[in-house]
Amino acid sequence: MNEKGVFLKELGRRIAHARKHEGLTQAQLAEKLGVSQQVVADYENGSRHIQAWRLVCVAEALGIGVEELLGTGKRMPGKRGPTPKIQKQLEAIAGLPKEKRRFVEEVLANILKDSGGAGAGQ
Repeated sequence: MNEKGVFLKELGRRIAHARKHEGLTQAQLAEKLGVSQQVVADYENGSRHIQAWRLVCVAEALGIGVEELLGTGKRMPGKRGPTPKIQKQLEAIAGLPKEKRRFVEEVLANILKDSGGAGAGQ
């Protein structure tokens, strides 16, 4: 396999890894990008070239930098942040009136305290 082929395979592997890390299916990523699921599958298996402008869109949709997709950036160990579902819930909580937000925060603190989870008592 030539250098170009190796590069596309590695890029595809990184896209697939980031997509799975974000809990997205190929169809969900395709919808975010405005392409078909087959196009995403082709990106991931390295059989389709990705235009530079589209690479930026892929990185944004996956919540990572283009450098990480290209394999030139510093990789972040572990999770990069909350899953999209939890992030949406946190944003909804932040938008609640002060009294309701405090109530939700107290409930979460008690649940975390009882389970020994991270963030208990904060």
